[in-house]
Amino acid sequence: MPPSAPASLPALGVLPLSQGNVDRGCERRTDPEWLPGLMADAATRVVALVKGNAPVADGALVLHSPAGLPQPQTLVYLGAAEGQEFVAAAWDEVPDALAGEGDWLGLRDVAAGLPARDAALFVEAVAIVNWHATHTHCPRCGAPTVPVQSGWVRSCTADGSLHFPRTDPAIIVAVTDDADRLLLGANAQWGGKRYSTLAGFVEPGESLEAAVVREVAEESGIAVTGAQYAGSQPWPFPCSLMLGFTARASGTEAVPDGEEIVDLRWFTRAELAADVEEGRLSVPAGLSIASALIEQWYGGPLPEPRVLGN
Repeated sequence: MPPSAPASLPALGVLPLSQGNVDRGCERRTDPEWLPGLMADAATRVVALVKGNAPVADGALVLHSPAGLPQPQTLVYLGAAEGQEFVAAAWDEVPDALAGEGDWLGLRDVAAGLPARDAALFVEAVAIVNWHATHTHCPRCGAPTVPVQSGWVRSCTADGSLHFPRTDPAIIVAVTDDADRLLLGANAQWGGKRYSTLAGFVEPGESLEAAVVREVAEESGIAVTGAQYAGSQPWPFPCSLMLGFTARASGTEAVPDGEEIVDLRWFTRAELAADVEEGRLSVPAGLSIASALIEQWYGGPLPEPRVLGN
């Protein structure tokens, strides 16, 4: 469960992927000489990425000087923190210069245990590199685009139009009834045994609160009121921003949509704890905001599933 939130923070407090203590230097990165200058400076630290993985050792990112590194496929200025400048560099394969430099691990694997600065750098690097990988051509004319502004914009090589990183907002909501039971659904993609809070993307022209009402109704047939913001964190798989809410159900007749959600259940705290402990179902854990929402309602971490000995 995330640490208790100070009065100035939302209910979920600071989530593992929301420890944004990096000054991204928006005013600096527009200088066309800024990024090349950093890559010529041995004091610059490089966050290396290969297929979304970064080198980790002793509970921290392994950071490199740009000296001796080959030209990456993608290069982006990340910002400044703790008196240092950071860039992200991505390759298709681990360069020889980085071989043996820690274990190459994904964001989901290690972010919760990284120092705040490293977690912020890792999630920023993964998100912007993912965007570059999927936006190589102009949506207007189809011509190739090239990175500009230290990797934070892509420019069309044909018409000069500028294209900026996209983030897809999605709401995720812990729905409770008058008895303070929690509504969880089993997604078809999870095989029917993994239950989580309901979620969905915000549509164009829609407020977050309206998206909460619509998504819960679509997936469960339940009408909700009193949507309250609880916290947010980026989810760069590939480009979402998860916005957590709580809401109160006006009724309890839950009907799964049969396509995305195959089962819905109301849980008391004792019921959910027993089902998880006995292995009858699983719930999100670790980095996800769904886990934070469930643990906030439960009042702490759920019990671990029992493992029978031989």
